[in-house]
Amino acid sequence: MKNNRAVAYFRTSSAANVGADKDSERRQREAVAAYAKGAKLDVVAEFYDAAVSGADPVDQRPGFGALLARCAANGISVVLVENASRFARDLAVQLAGHQLLRSRGIDLVPVDAPDHFTDPGPTAEMVRQILGAVSQFEKAGLVAKLRHARDRKRAETGRCEGRKPVPAAVVAEARRLARKNPKTGATRSLREIAAALAALGHMGPAGRPYFPGSIKGMLGG
Repeated sequence: MKNNRAVAYFRTSSAANVGADKDSERRQREAVAAYAKGAKLDVVAEFYDAAVSGADPVDQRPGFGALLARCAANGISVVLVENASRFARDLAVQLAGHQLLRSRGIDLVPVDAPDHFTDPGPTAEMVRQILGAVSQFEKAGLVAKLRHARDRKRAETGRCEGRKPVPAAVVAEARRLARKNPKTGATRSLREIAAALAALGHMGPAGRPYFPGSIKGMLGG
């Protein structure tokens, strides 16, 4: 490695796993920090592509584009990632991304196997290809499992995912509350309707009053 400065690159495929409190980002950050400490590297910046597929070309990822710009502007020559599949699951994308960095004089270091991309031996090359292929296979298997689970749930319940529909009785009550007062001609606001529903015991998710947007949906707005 050419100097002791490095940048970290994190990626999360699923939007559901995006966030500092989620396991994926926390695990990646901890792995990179532990390696950097042992290798006496100073991580001067972190770049994160959230909800980005590991099959997307690296040069089309906004976080990675910012990383390249920072490396070029500040002479940084080391990029740390948790592992090769976190950089890219697709083997072709993985190798193309590594070649792109190498052409710019930047070392790509998966902290779980620092020599993954640099060992020139034929055995190491074979291992790189096998690991990349296994990662692709595991991703494809996970996608297939999730698809089958969604199809099965849809067949059993008629619906797949998302929030449960609002009960018809609640919708009817919301529409009643939205009618004009026959004496004054006044109408309740969406918040007032939500409060009135709550007073009648009709609560939204997590036992809280419905949001105005939910009331608007009940009224067909």
